[in-house]
Amino acid sequence: MPSTRDIRRRIRSVKNTAQITKAMQMVAASKMRKAQEAALAGRPFVQLLYRIQREASRSPEFDHPLLEVREVKKRGVILVGADKGLCGALNSNLFRVASLYDPASTVFVTAGRRAAQFVARTGRTLAAEFAYGDNPTFLEARTIAAFARDLFLKREVDQVHVVATRFVNTLTQEAVSFELLPIGEIKVPGVELEEPSAEAREYLFERDPEGDLGFILTMYLGILVYAVLLDAKASEQSARMVSMKNATDSAEGLIEELSLEYNQLRQGNITKELLEIAGGQSD
Repeated sequence: MPSTRDIRRRIRSVKNTAQITKAMQMVAASKMRKAQEAALAGRPFVQLLYRIQREASRSPEFDHPLLEVREVKKRGVILVGADKGLCGALNSNLFRVASLYDPASTVFVTAGRRAAQFVARTGRTLAAEFAYGDNPTFLEARTIAAFARDLFLKREVDQVHVVATRFVNTLTQEAVSFELLPIGEIKVPGVELEEPSAEAREYLFERDPEGDLGFILTMYLGILVYAVLLDAKASEQSARMVSMKNATDSAEGLIEELSLEYNQLRQGNITKELLEIAGGQSD
């Protein structure tokens, strides 16, 4: 049976842990709000660019290497993970989806340290590793998209998928997988991307239409990867905030249980001493 000194020592230890998790919760909450606003603010633009891409790629007069559909012998996967842990099951759920790809026919392009660690730990092929900060930039996204595009254009891979975490709300983040290249219709579980209407539209280009539309497709890839990074960061900060809040609540609950146990043990010791004193007086 633990002594009162042991229980006091454990209460102090748990209180210190609770202070740390509380501080981490507040930091994550501050970063979470900014990350969520950035992720949600960019979605209308991605939707608009997606409709333009779909209209352009449907035109029989327009052809581009990024639209070429080939037999898939080798697949590239852009795996977007977190840089740090302490965010609940976020990384585990993400890597569970990534592990469904055949290691023999898949090469990985990772963003985030945890993603690169997963690829190395599981013996999969890592083509490139990229970093992105707490506030992802378009330059970071464009670099990742350009590397994947070059793999596809050089025929080193026949298809490129993205595996990342989709931000739903503060309590819900989903690991999803969708096809990035060849450019076409995107099917993301739980996401309805608006397809262009059947009405005919006429576009006028001052320069070469082929060059302009090719530029649009290249920009589309960068913007889409940028949106993925924003969603991943919003998901990471949200999951970390919730995880740290749960840890803080658990620590506070444990402190209450230990305090009750301490008081009961202390009261028992006092009662025992009183009984010993009363017994000694009676003798």
